[in-house]
Amino acid sequence: MDKVRAKKHLGQHFLIHEPTTEKIANSYIEKFSGRTLEIGPGMGVLTKYLIEAENIDLFVAEIDWDSVAYLKEHFPKLNNKILEGDYLKMNLQETFPDNYSIVGNFPYNISSQIFFRILEEKDKVDGVVCMLQKEVAKRICSKEGNKVYGILSVFLQTYYDIEYLFTVPPTVFNPPPKVDSGVIRLTRNDRTDLGCDEKLFFRVVKQGFNNRRKTLRNALKSLNLPLSEIDGEVLSKRAEQLTVNDFIELTKEVEKHAGRDQ
Repeated sequence: MDKVRAKKHLGQHFLIHEPTTEKIANSYIEKFSGRTLEIGPGMGVLTKYLIEAENIDLFVAEIDWDSVAYLKEHFPKLNNKILEGDYLKMNLQETFPDNYSIVGNFPYNISSQIFFRILEEKDKVDGVVCMLQKEVAKRICSKEGNKVYGILSVFLQTYYDIEYLFTVPPTVFNPPPKVDSGVIRLTRNDRTDLGCDEKLFFRVVKQGFNNRRKTLRNALKSLNLPLSEIDGEVLSKRAEQLTVNDFIELTKEVEKHAGRDQ
């Protein structure tokens, strides 16, 4: 098999520009080592750099059977390290019983879902280097006060230090997408305990941004939380005005006043 045809339903846009490919690979190699999972390797444009790198034990997850066949033919070094199927549904416990890092050119149509899966694995995933739609990349990196700052920004920045590395134009892909791409790097921070119930924290953040035009006092009403007991200044703000630490402190206050029933 000489090449794989890009499949629209899988959101495939194959990177064909070697300098860009090498730059992404180096952005990973210079920061992370050990067990590594590449998501969506396609025809192995990143794989060929990663598989030769010292101190990297590479596995790949690929849902496209044509790409799997291509990888098996062109990358015999992978041996039994090709995980065939949907990363979002994989049981990774056996392959990655300990910590690992992730790299890949994420399909635009499922990039947010991939990050929510990474959040589920946050205690094992030391870092991520990935390319995705620039708009989403910028949203993930954005800080409070920015209109694109949102749920994914807060959740990921709670557990990771995030860098926007560089922009990639459509012309370096086949077929070219209609938008620019962005490469970002996430490095796990040292936060292991929020000091509050994590599920409640997620609920507060989600509800706040689901009603982002409202003040938090109005946005959080449907959660039936003891808001009357909480400092009015923070509740007079909108979700996009709060830092990660602000959300954590707000959740602590809610939890403190909710008592055992919450």
